[in-house]
Amino acid sequence: MRLDLAAVGALKLCCLSVLLAGLMLPVLRRLGLRVFSMASDSYSSGTHSAAFVTCPNDTVAKELARYEWQGKIEEDSEVLLMIKTRSSTIPALAEYVRSKHPYEVAEVISLPIDQGNPPYLKWIGDIVPE
Repeated sequence: MRLDLAAVGALKLCCLSVLLAGLMLPVLRRLGLRVFSMASDSYSSGTHSAAFVTCPNDTVAKELARYEWQGKIEEDSEVLLMIKTRSSTIPALAEYVRSKHPYEVAEVISLPIDQGNPPYLKWIGDIVPE
């Protein structure tokens, strides 16, 4: 049985298309998320990440903790407050923090708890109303 050259070429083209589609999928997904976020003026989950960084001392931490705000490099003594709550209460918590916080843009970032000490997680569920 002899394969037609056109059929072989079509098969190669099909394989190449599938390979390129697989390689381009992550790029196209990121691009789609960015376009959606810009067009809808809403946030798309997974666009940003929080990085936890350990430092040997306060001097190193202060050196790393500078940020740009309104065109200037800022260095503030900030305190990290970690609030554990139900995921369903995050929008209300963020609104409360914005209403009480002195910063024009308060940092409120929510990370889901994937695993933990079961009695502690049960305690959160017991004391935080839905």
